[in-house]
Amino acid sequence: MITFAQSRVVIDQVIGVVGNSAILESDVINQQRQLEAQGIDFGINPDCAILDDVLYQKLLFNQAQLDSIEVADDQVEQVLDRRIRFFIQQIGSRERLEAYYGKTIDELKDEFRELIREQELSQRMEAKITENINVTPSEVRRFFNSLPEDSIPMVESEWVMAKIVKEPPIPKEEIDLVKERLEEFRQRILQGESFSTLAILYSEDPGSARRGGELGFHQRGDLFHEFEAVAYGLRPGEVSEIVETQAGYHIIQMIERRGEQINVRHLLLMAKASPSDLAKARNELDSIRNLIITGDMTFEEAVEKFSDDPNKINQGLMVNPYTGTNRFRTEEMEPALFFAVDKLEVGEITEPIPMMSEDGKQAFRLVKLISRIEPHRANLQDDYDLIQNLALQQKQRRAIQSWINRRLSSTYVFIHDNYQHCEFDFEWVR
Repeated sequence: MITFAQSRVVIDQVIGVVGNSAILESDVINQQRQLEAQGIDFGINPDCAILDDVLYQKLLFNQAQLDSIEVADDQVEQVLDRRIRFFIQQIGSRERLEAYYGKTIDELKDEFRELIREQELSQRMEAKITENINVTPSEVRRFFNSLPEDSIPMVESEWVMAKIVKEPPIPKEEIDLVKERLEEFRQRILQGESFSTLAILYSEDPGSARRGGELGFHQRGDLFHEFEAVAYGLRPGEVSEIVETQAGYHIIQMIERRGEQINVRHLLLMAKASPSDLAKARNELDSIRNLIITGDMTFEEAVEKFSDDPNKINQGLMVNPYTGTNRFRTEEMEPALFFAVDKLEVGEITEPIPMMSEDGKQAFRLVKLISRIEPHRANLQDDYDLIQNLALQQKQRRAIQSWINRRLSSTYVFIHDNYQHCEFDFEWVR
């Protein structure tokens, strides 16, 4: 008799244990997928790096349980919803996310729920370990003085700027034309044409147009108030009347509602200033610039008197949306602004530069170069905040390392043979 031996296929396996918490291979795979969706690269040995991180998270989680730290169910659901929405935005659509994981959104939530709970508990435990850690000015100086010269971080070129904005008004005739065109699209949809196709062809929202106007799932507070007020009142498949928000004019179609979450399509058209009004705004800025150059008015006085920027406080200082500071690096400036400012001396003012306002309207601005920080190695005088943060991070890492060493002396840790080759940041098994 001939028999055939069947090879055993391992669906999942325990690859680590910390205290009472097992680590499955699927835990590492899911973590890697989440990080890939966020664009995070773990280098040439991602499995080892991720397992190292998961072991640390499990140790924190294990201690959080011993310390009776808790996280509310609604907090877990909020984090879970935000994470799913972020993944949908990153990958392009709900359908693509489900195809990527091979599971429905509900199945993904069920799979990630306990992982999210563990992560929240771990974060609270880590915050507890480092909550009383701070650095004094003398510690910052000692940290900086201890750095080898080639380890002192380089600070790239940075610019500090202020602006005067002129945003021409939108003529009523233009608004009426946009509304007429949008109403025409609405009637075509009601007569059977595809909302998705019309959004791809005509919507002026570049983020959603390529997806047929689909925004993905959002909850209350994520979208413009006026938009939500209408969208939440729609039934599946229903198309709204025209809705005005600061972004422009929309028609909306409900795709699906799940409790307080909605997924809708929209088609956006924006009313634009006429060429003559844009030219008028540019000429006004030219005149304002001449007043400043001739000394008849300071730049700061012109900001207060003429700028249409709703955020013109602080004498028109521009705020970097990436960092919340007044410093801009090269890659954080749009090309037109960079090329205009790069050739200025400190204190000089650009010619009028075309721009888009925060709500997507065409405008012009004058930009004054307040200061330019040339590339240099960080120093305490100019880059104290950067060095202080680095010193704090080092002190926190040492506190965490000390805590890990104390916990490992009384915590059982197991790592599967398949991962014994890994070079971990921490000495998990002794």
